[in-house]
Amino acid sequence: MVTADWTGVDPEWSREIGVPSTSAADDPGTVRRWHLLDNGPQLSRRGLAPAGTLLCVHGNPTWSYLWRTLLAAGSRVEQPWRVVAVDQLDMGFSERTGTFRRLADRINDLGDLTDALELDGPVVTVGHDWGGVVSLGWALAHPQQLAGVVLTNTAVHQPPGSPIPPALRLALHPAVHRWGTTTSDAFLRVTHSLARPPLAPEVRRAFMAPYVGAGRREGVGNFVADIPADASHASFAALSRVADGLSGLHVPALLLWGPRDPIFSDRYLKDLIGRLPDAKVHRFEGAGHLVPEDRDIAGPVFDWLAGYGGDRTPVGAGTVSAGGPPPAAQSPAAPPHATPSLPAPARAVPYTPAPSPAVPSSAVSSPAVDSGTGFTPLWAPLTQLAAGPAGGDTAVAEMAADGSVSRALSWQELEQRIAALATGLRQAGVRTGSRVSLMVPPGVDLTVVLYACLRVGAVVVVADAGLGTRGLSRAVKGAAPDFLIGIDKALAAASVLGWPGRRISVKDLPAARRRLLAVETSLAALARRGSVPAGTAPAPQDPDPDAPAAVLFTSGSTGPAKGVVYTQRRLAAMRDSVAATLGIRPGGRVVAGFAPFALLGPALGAVSVTPAMDVTAPRTLTARALADAAAAINATVVFASPAALRNVLATQNSMGPAGRQALGRVELLLSAGAPVPEPLLAEMQRLVPRASLHTPYGMTEALPVTDISLEQIRTAAADAAAGNMAGAGNGVCVGLPVHGARVAVIPLAADGTAPGNIPVTEPGVTGEILVSAPHVKETYDRLWLTQRESSRTAGWHRTGDVGHFDSAGRLWVEGRLAHVVTAPNTVVTPVGPEQAIERLDGVGLAAVTGVGPSGTQAVVAVVETVPRTRRAGPAAPQLAARVREAARAAGVSVSAVLVVPAQPTDIRHNAKIDRTRLSLWAGAVLAGGRAGRP
Repeated sequence: MVTADWTGVDPEWSREIGVPSTSAADDPGTVRRWHLLDNGPQLSRRGLAPAGTLLCVHGNPTWSYLWRTLLAAGSRVEQPWRVVAVDQLDMGFSERTGTFRRLADRINDLGDLTDALELDGPVVTVGHDWGGVVSLGWALAHPQQLAGVVLTNTAVHQPPGSPIPPALRLALHPAVHRWGTTTSDAFLRVTHSLARPPLAPEVRRAFMAPYVGAGRREGVGNFVADIPADASHASFAALSRVADGLSGLHVPALLLWGPRDPIFSDRYLKDLIGRLPDAKVHRFEGAGHLVPEDRDIAGPVFDWLAGYGGDRTPVGAGTVSAGGPPPAAQSPAAPPHATPSLPAPARAVPYTPAPSPAVPSSAVSSPAVDSGTGFTPLWAPLTQLAAGPAGGDTAVAEMAADGSVSRALSWQELEQRIAALATGLRQAGVRTGSRVSLMVPPGVDLTVVLYACLRVGAVVVVADAGLGTRGLSRAVKGAAPDFLIGIDKALAAASVLGWPGRRISVKDLPAARRRLLAVETSLAALARRGSVPAGTAPAPQDPDPDAPAAVLFTSGSTGPAKGVVYTQRRLAAMRDSVAATLGIRPGGRVVAGFAPFALLGPALGAVSVTPAMDVTAPRTLTARALADAAAAINATVVFASPAALRNVLATQNSMGPAGRQALGRVELLLSAGAPVPEPLLAEMQRLVPRASLHTPYGMTEALPVTDISLEQIRTAAADAAAGNMAGAGNGVCVGLPVHGARVAVIPLAADGTAPGNIPVTEPGVTGEILVSAPHVKETYDRLWLTQRESSRTAGWHRTGDVGHFDSAGRLWVEGRLAHVVTAPNTVVTPVGPEQAIERLDGVGLAAVTGVGPSGTQAVVAVVETVPRTRRAGPAAPQLAARVREAARAAGVSVSAVLVVPAQPTDIRHNAKIDRTRLSLWAGAVLAGGRAGRP
């Protein structure tokens, strides 16, 4: 027994056991000494009956120490599980055998060990690195004991023709292999350096402990040498058996992944998802190869074991077969001992909530479930218009910088282009479920390819350049598209940054350029290949309404951008909600200065034009460009972000009389993406005097949620000023729920969190905002933990925004849950005091943030000055006094006031202030650090 003091390990867990070996690497009768970390005897001594066993297998060059957090979690009274973390032979503190053990030997070794332990079910295997393959080999060989599998950063298949990762190629090189893996400890040190954040010194020492001296590292070198780089390798057949066997593995699976891994990249995760399609998957953004060290995996694993929410499958109810779906009639009896539940794959059922009452009740029930009838594909209005008398009318257009229409398609032409491209995409290998990343600016090309992909049944991945290069790259790699369709600039970025997917250009490229960018074909070529005489194309088949249709990415304003999955049904419900709420019908004419509405135009049957602007930078929209676009289609609707509207007002003198006349015909102006101040809308009203101005509230996960007009904003402001309506004020009034939606809140606790699960709409109660609607997202993409948290209130999506209702049922948004300030004896939401400060002369945008430990945070106001200050830092005494007084009038005591030339905002909207970043910056400034730019 090893009794060294390892941080995080209870000495009672460490044990050794002699195991008779049946592996081919050993002579008959050989007994091998294994070291384990095993909490089973401790649980027995404490009188705790485990629900099952976690069989944890490390990779190379770690050891059982990797699983210490699972051992600690499994030892808790409230959810005891036996955790057996093994040291593979020649690794950790197990015996150095002097033999070369191949993958087949290691799988068999593990079986020998579990036989010696008399390990019975239910068993959940847990594996990391090459321990993942070994654990899966054991799982496939022990179907009667197997209850589930957990995998972290591993691989079971190397794609043909694809080289193994460069780091492993280097480690296998004859000139490097023995020195790098055995003679020196370089391989261990490099592996440990992959931890993000870096390992604590005592943890690093513990990982090094079993491998001191070259004689202790023979197994490390042999493990590397046994990597089957191609089909000629001796262990390739064993690896292939494991990979092929996964199709017959019908037990719950959990995949926890660190994407910043130079060895097991997202392409290996994608392969595993394809083999285990019902697995729960969570990518820990920022984590790397040593994900059990980088992030808490014990919490997720044990929540999963407990069957967090939804349908549950009893432990042990899974099966392993030769392949294909599990037997339909199989219903095995539950084991006779304590059996928690593992989460079973469950298909979300869309629901149709009842309309919100004008004055909602204080407690809100879960929404009713929709029967799923009446689904109309997203493109149905487009197809109908193409076949009708309006078929020759303009459907989509895009503007040139000189104010002319650079391209346009009629409804018939648009339908023909979509049909031809859909056929061409099928011929190129795009199938139902294929992921297609679209790197095409809004306009005619994007409209055609988007609807063609949806018609094929592909899943479009839309991550716009507004995320910035780093955020965009992270999003694309995380979505792991099968195809990438892009303009030349995007294809060049794909080559440099290593974005996945077979590449298709928009335009035909010269042969040399095509080879350089590894482009297979073009949209133009595919459309030519798919073209058929008019009237002979087969009618498009309706898609599976509940099949994934799109992965859209959030703005990344409160952390890494998240992929949001929409099904065909939910996209269609979004179209229907927009149409019903805003009255946009076939025949409407939309200037889309906001990408989502450029794409919804054809689905609404509305003519849509993209103005001459950089859609990734909304503030580049000028008044002249807006007026030119409006004139081109005789627009009735304009959609633009608040940042775009500000620039339109700033450049309005560039418009001539014709431009003003064109804007004078607009009937509806929409602005969203961030709060829109009433003065901004009032100024815009003068440019569009006939228009009704609306500011829908929503998010990538649910658009729209509520809606409010300029007149209603003014009414709400008057109610707040009068002070005679409960709940009116302290935030941005965003109006009433849109058609088909219900909204509620979960009240905030004293620590600034929203821990409850009972939705309420009582006036004046501040809480996290919840929404329920048919057009709410299906799930987050490969973010199981995030999805679980957002849906933990059954039937609702938790938005992460905070707000409250007034007695008229209107919703007032107060900020983000992550930006709530926990000052002594009070919780401060930022938007109310920010509004009060922004009304001061000489102040532009304001942000209220917290500095210091939770519960004792100081409230700090950070303001833009008008005119802009040249240097960031403490505000002048007079300005600081005025800001404090304004905040005090809003009920908030401000401890410090800082000024900045410009607030840090998100790239996509140029409007959402990064209060988290400001908090860190303000803390450094107030501690005496150099101000710099936040």
